[in-house]
Amino acid sequence: MTAATKAAPDAYAAVTEPATLTIRRLLPAPVERVWAYLTEAELRRRWLADGVMDLSQDARFELVWRNDSLSTPTDPRPEGFPVEHRMESRILEVRPPVRLVFSWGAAGGSVAFDLTPMEGGTLLTVTHRRLAERDAMLSVSAGWHIHLDVLAARLSETPMPSFWSGWKRLKDEYAGRLPD
Repeated sequence: MTAATKAAPDAYAAVTEPATLTIRRLLPAPVERVWAYLTEAELRRRWLADGVMDLSQDARFELVWRNDSLSTPTDPRPEGFPVEHRMESRILEVRPPVRLVFSWGAAGGSVAFDLTPMEGGTLLTVTHRRLAERDAMLSVSAGWHIHLDVLAARLSETPMPSFWSGWKRLKDEYAGRLPD
């Protein structure tokens, strides 16, 4: 899949169990390269969030989002979003280069990244747990979707989608896709 490819139905996040979203993407890179984009701050900041990780069980780290850097200057940030967002996390499980799980937010949520080698690249499965409120699910679904679009563009070295306009469009699309 290239970044220029329109999102196919299987590119969307789905509610896979109560309060859990799962999104899968076939990325155009080997497992080791995708792993580097998940775990190395310099690469991760180019598609998700900055923050140095010590890849050891229970290690604490901070994620720092600056999503304006993923958007064009003419694509304004939606009202209510800060220029920078910080979140304390800790490593819950790490099995290089195929599985990374870390805590997400104060509510006890978590995000798991599972990498599977496939012909043509790597299947990345992102599972985000403990999203009990629908508004959180809509925002997080759109967020993971557009962040993964940016990651695919980085890996394939194609033009990136503009983050904020993509996020807004996807949030509206997810409102019609996710259960009430």
